[in-house]
Amino acid sequence: MLLAFDSTQQALRAEMLLEYADIEIDIRPTPKEITAGCALSIEFPGESLEQVRDIIHSENVEIRGIYFKIEDKYVTME
Repeated sequence: MLLAFDSTQQALRAEMLLEYADIEIDIRPTPKEITAGCALSIEFPGESLEQVRDIIHSENVEIRGIYFKIEDKYVTME
């Protein structure tokens, strides 16, 4: 799963919050298929989706969307 952002500030804030919650994440470049204002994305395991959603919503983190990869395409969930 992948979180994309419109700003680097929000990406770094989400990184801090998710690490604090002990969610396994990786910071990576935003794939070119995803149009976003920020070059950073956060990859996380699918089993953490509900926890990630809860944190993003409760802490009012502004995201471009949550994506998952099917074959070679990224599909948005939100």
